[in-house]
Amino acid sequence: MDRSMLYRRFRTLLIANRGEIACRVIRTARAMGLRTVAVYSEADRDAMHVALADEAVLLGPARARDSYLSVERLIEAARKTGAEAVHPGYGFLSENAEFARACLEAGLVFVGPTAAMMTAMGSKSGSKALMEKAGVPLVPGYHGEAQDDATLSKAADKIGFPILVKASAGGGGRGMRIVRSADELGPAIVSAKREAKAAFGDDRMLIEKYVDNPRHIEVQIIGDSHGNLLSLFERECTLQRRHQKVIEEAPSPTLNPAQRETVCAAARKAAGAVNYVGAGTIEFVSDGKDVFFIEMNTRLQVEHPVTELITGIDLVEWQLRVAFGEALPLKQDEIRLNGHAVEARVYAENPTKNFMPSVGRISTWRLPAETGGLRIDAGYREGDTVSPYYDAMLAKMIAWAPTRDVAIERLNRGLQDSDVRGIVTNIPFLSALMTHPKVRTNAIDTGFIERELAGLTQAPPAPGELELCAAVAAVINDERQAAQDEASSPWQTFGWMPVGRRQRSFAFRVGHGPEQKITLNYGSGPSTLLTGDRELAFTIASRDGGFDLTLDGVKSQVAAVIDGHELYLRTRNGRFDLHWVDPFGGESEEHVGEDKIAAPLPGTVVAVLAEEGAKLDKGAPILTLEVMKMEQTLRAPYAGVLKSIKCKVGDIVQEGVELAVVEPSGE
Repeated sequence: MDRSMLYRRFRTLLIANRGEIACRVIRTARAMGLRTVAVYSEADRDAMHVALADEAVLLGPARARDSYLSVERLIEAARKTGAEAVHPGYGFLSENAEFARACLEAGLVFVGPTAAMMTAMGSKSGSKALMEKAGVPLVPGYHGEAQDDATLSKAADKIGFPILVKASAGGGGRGMRIVRSADELGPAIVSAKREAKAAFGDDRMLIEKYVDNPRHIEVQIIGDSHGNLLSLFERECTLQRRHQKVIEEAPSPTLNPAQRETVCAAARKAAGAVNYVGAGTIEFVSDGKDVFFIEMNTRLQVEHPVTELITGIDLVEWQLRVAFGEALPLKQDEIRLNGHAVEARVYAENPTKNFMPSVGRISTWRLPAETGGLRIDAGYREGDTVSPYYDAMLAKMIAWAPTRDVAIERLNRGLQDSDVRGIVTNIPFLSALMTHPKVRTNAIDTGFIERELAGLTQAPPAPGELELCAAVAAVINDERQAAQDEASSPWQTFGWMPVGRRQRSFAFRVGHGPEQKITLNYGSGPSTLLTGDRELAFTIASRDGGFDLTLDGVKSQVAAVIDGHELYLRTRNGRFDLHWVDPFGGESEEHVGEDKIAAPLPGTVVAVLAEEGAKLDKGAPILTLEVMKMEQTLRAPYAGVLKSIKCKVGDIVQEGVELAVVEPSGE
């Protein structure tokens, strides 16, 4: 094949993706003088990546299979806009050899490896056979083509439990199950295959020995069409939940310089087995002593920014230059490691409810400025809508510093200074994770989050004196700002009275808890707040996103968001949601029964796990939904009889729709 067809200079780039990675690619491409084309589904008409690009093309309906996964529609979008190249981002079709081949056949440059390289390395089974031949160390496992139950069961017995069942074409923790006994194997394979088929269109499985207390270490590599292949140091991605990375850092705090060189050399050897061109990642699992190859990702990784920050290299720029046919600008001995970087993935999910995805409109989006070593790669803005159709990641927050300890401190401060409302996010969970003593000392493994989950997802503290005073201040500050739109008058200035004193009572509560009361005294003298038997002088000074509250001589910064009678406050003590009780009364509360078995979010019914009339124990599985590409199992809220199931496999159900009825046993 003519090499010029694979790598050549182009002026217009189509980004075959959405969200954060599409925005990330667009920024670098435009900085290089390229014209950018975004694609979008009907659910993403007003998305951030659409606004950033020079042009945008509607692909089709919201479901990914009808839009972002449609090869034909993506090729047609490139044809319509005169795009000469396609960047696939990560996820979706980024590791799909047929897509890479279709781009080439359409005369488009595919910014990534060739279809042949993807086929060789993109299959977990195929890549392991190739690595075995190349002498790269492997975890014991079965990577064969036979997929019948008997073969997989025999392989598992031979390897020995615990084992890991995972999708050959998978990634991101989807289609992956830990199996600790032979009894668990059958159901695990069925579930993993179903999830893999939905996520990747391929349900082939492989089986590996599960390494207890493992660490996840990966090496960033990049090659060009001139035979140059570089490793850009390693990343540690050990902090995971459900095999999904949560926190990533570079370099690994686990490796010493000799181990670093060994694993990077192994990564170059692995990529060199297919004369790799483009950006990719060689992933390893470590038992604390040795490292074993597990897979190669033939694309850019979500966590690539930590590598960029310690090397000073823009990996997207290098991807594009390789696609131009240029040689890599540096040699291996010219790559320098500088400092330490840590990244946290910000998701629309509720950690206190088993990380259930959260959908809706982002009413408030306040993230700190990108200064002092802090970088934020976001795919959403205030006013954007998070839909149930795609991955729940909103942004990535990355911090760089000369040392790991300082990088962690900077990242945690960035998380603590972030306020996102309208949806639920994992930001408090990420902050709790970054401040955990064992994370600080690197005493972790891939099961750490699951073991420590109760402590990492504790309910927020009850509001104290500072928060109650801040709640009053928030209401007053909001009223004062609203009054500024009216004609200027001393009577509209809070606290001003020619003579005398007045009182104003407030009551707040958290959830359905008891009311907590506080009294404002104001008038001719200093304004005070009376809480219990303490009377505190206070003043308010407005600032962006909140106000400065000086209480009894101590000034505190308070972030505040008011939506009707709902108040969100962030003080030095944490984040708080309070309800301002209507001072004129008349409030009514709707108590939604927790026993209702209803769809927590829009999703698709993928499995019914119990039959009508069955006797169920509390917590017994009833059915499984696919929500935001992840499976969620709905369980019996109490012991009883499954009276009815109101859905079937394949049904697309909306949030709040009742799916099953359990009649309590009455015991």
